[in-house]
Amino acid sequence: MKKINVGDMTGTHPEGTEGVDFKPLIAQNVAAPNFYLRVFDVAPGGHTFNHSHPWEHEMYVVQGRGKIVLHSGEESIREGDAILLEPEEKHMIMNSSGFLLRLVCVVPKPDSDR
Repeated sequence: MKKINVGDMTGTHPEGTEGVDFKPLIAQNVAAPNFYLRVFDVAPGGHTFNHSHPWEHEMYVVQGRGKIVLHSGEESIREGDAILLEPEEKHMIMNSSGFLLRLVCVVPKPDSDR
């Protein structure tokens, strides 16, 4: 068993994002065999970049409110929402509130890390 506390992690600010603090809780740091678990803190007015990837990914909104911008339009998200993004589904997360938006994201371990 391996245990990591989000408060012990130093976040990064991925290129192309604004107000995003990215923390890979379970990833290369613990040699996770199949999935990576990451936390995204998005400051008020912040956003990820608009992107897609060949794998699905699941997210859970731990705290706050915001929206996901998709090819088909915008979808509001809030604390307690679970989200499935399909492979190649273009998306961007935005914090449209005045408070922190925290999401937990699970993705398959990339082939490059196998």
